[in-house]
Amino acid sequence: MPRVYHLGVSEREIAGAPLALLPGDPARVEKIAATRPIENGRFVASHREFCTWLGSIGDTPVVITSTGIGGPSTAIAVEELAQLGVKIFIRVGTSGAIQPSLNIGDVVITTGAVRLDGASSHYAPIEYPAVADYEIVWALVQAARKLKIPSHLGITCSSATFYPGQERSDSFSSYIIRDLRGTKREWERLGVLNYEMEAATLLTMCSVLRLRAGCVCGVVDTPTHEAITPENLQRAEQNAIAVAVAATEILLSAQSQP
Repeated sequence: MPRVYHLGVSEREIAGAPLALLPGDPARVEKIAATRPIENGRFVASHREFCTWLGSIGDTPVVITSTGIGGPSTAIAVEELAQLGVKIFIRVGTSGAIQPSLNIGDVVITTGAVRLDGASSHYAPIEYPAVADYEIVWALVQAARKLKIPSHLGITCSSATFYPGQERSDSFSSYIIRDLRGTKREWERLGVLNYEMEAATLLTMCSVLRLRAGCVCGVVDTPTHEAITPENLQRAEQNAIAVAVAATEILLSAQSQP
């Protein structure tokens, strides 16, 4: 049975999994596969930035694949998993807060995304909205409440770059082109919650392709604490994983109801 080009995975190897959890970091894949109620996690393939494991919740297989950083590689992962029959996608990421009310370790559940990613424009014109699937958003909210993890529901900004696109002061040159200066303040004023780099691509292409998608990200830095420490990263990552896996169980349970 043929394997898709970039992921190096075949349809048989993901056992008909209807849902994929999508961290950016390949090192996060095994952690997700070991998070209950996921069971029987096992390595499937690794190629470039794409690492894939397979687990199960009850009798339903769940695939976990890393997307790497940014829209182009995310689009490849989603395209190829969709070719293998996956219909539901949940991004499990980390994020920088824009709003000062967000704290390290909180999770952001994205309802829609600002399309500064670049890649999404290859799927739909910029006027087309990047919005999350309602049932996935609902499941993520329920999961965060059940786990008592502080969560925020709203709009995410997906930037094509980590440094200038997010107006970070810790870049090599600290220079930001004119068109990007002041944008962080503008997104704050418009109520945008956070920065990350993949949600807009995921949400746009899944809507266009008649797939379903959602996104949950743990907060690793805030406007007053820009430096990302290993402790903050671990806390944010653990919370995002916990919410995403619990939401997966909720979604699969709801689908099995008569």
